Amino acid sequence: MKTLILSLLATGLLAVTTEKQSKNDKLGNIIMNAGIITAKLRETKEFYTTVLGFTVKFENEWFVLLQTPGGEDMISFLQAGHPSQQPVFQQAFPGKGVYLTVELENVDEIYAQIKRKNVPVEVELRNETWGDRHFAIIDPNGIGIEIVRYTAPQ
Repeated sequence: MKTLILSLLATGLLAVTTEKQSKNDKLGNIIMNAGIITAKLRETKEFYTTVLGFTVKFENEWFVLLQTPGGEDMISFLQAGHPSQQPVFQQAFPGKGVYLTVELENVDEIYAQIKRKNVPVEVELRNETWGDRHFAIIDPNGIGIEIVRYTAPQ
């Protein structure tokens, strides 16, 4: 009887483990980065590396993969119209309808650095009633970049 109960428990545990693994294995381990098609590849790389401190993870003449200073997130940029790419990856982003959020603790310090670099600020540093302290800049492609420190509302 003891063997039967242990056997059933083992089978039950195995079934639970297998079910849980199969749910997680449907897509596997996902790593995602946003990709923007641009006619301004050089300017974009310079902006993200000099203004925001991103580093180049990979680069060739028509593509650049940039990593955030903490190394946790990435964004890629692809040269518009490059002959190696399929039609869906040919047209440059038109400059409207996309924004990025950079969340960090030292928003005041970053704001001061960006002002010293004479980067145009689209939304000046401000506190919102819902708790954000943020400002916004625009990249060479027209993408709004919100730089924010989230806090609880007062």
